Amino acid sequence: MVSRLSSRGVEIEIQTPDDPRLRDFVALRDSQLRTSLETAEGIFIAEGDKIIRRAAEGGCRPRAFLLQERWLAGLADVLAEWPDVPCYVAPGALIERVSGFHVHRGALASFERPAPTDWNTLLAADRLLVCEDLVDHANLGGIMRIAAGLGWGGVVLSPGAADPLYRRAIKASMGASLAVPWRRMTSDDDLRLLKEAGFRLVAATLRPGAVSLDAYRPEGKVAVLLGTEGHGLSDAWSGAADDAVTIPMTDRVDSLNVATAAAILAYALRPS
Repeated sequence: MVSRLSSRGVEIEIQTPDDPRLRDFVALRDSQLRTSLETAEGIFIAEGDKIIRRAAEGGCRPRAFLLQERWLAGLADVLAEWPDVPCYVAPGALIERVSGFHVHRGALASFERPAPTDWNTLLAADRLLVCEDLVDHANLGGIMRIAAGLGWGGVVLSPGAADPLYRRAIKASMGASLAVPWRRMTSDDDLRLLKEAGFRLVAATLRPGAVSLDAYRPEGKVAVLLGTEGHGLSDAWSGAADDAVTIPMTDRVDSLNVATAAAILAYALRPS
């Protein structure tokens, strides 16, 4: 091990992948392990220099950096902002052995998880995307990016939905997971909080009787309910909705990817 002091802080050269100080970065492809570890430790992983910078600039506190040497100069201002945070420096091959995959651009950082958005902030919005048990991190990241890009006020997740701060979700969102207000419901009963706050619950569904999106123009606050990748909305969530809306499609496909459907709905029902 070699440590050196620079204007960026203390940089620690790592020479073995089993160094215990790299625990935050082990087995990043194992989603079950990472979910339990990151929840227990209260952390999330940022991958790539742009996401690291976005997390730091968004007010998230870093816990450790793991970088190839070529990224030290480009992230110098971020590292200098946190001189007490260890910056581990290693070649790309070693970083890949630790993480278990080819690391995008050879830059990782662990950050402390920000607190979830409070209900009052979300309920004050006029547009929300509400996701029931979405388990694909890329889909959820895409939905976070859609909310940011189309000006929606936030995202609400069911208890069983994937983690927007999992590495793949943040990457798919291009960092929007770090900026869009979101929180997880404690139970399905939290749908009533949306209704009590004046939201019209709009179920995105293929079920018979749903109104075509072309003809649907709701007034007031709208919360679009998005179902699971495989089966759509549950009967309970469909039953809780005020309206059921479907995207008109040809008969050449059975359905659209949930993130694609979310983009169409969010654009058509975007805030004025």
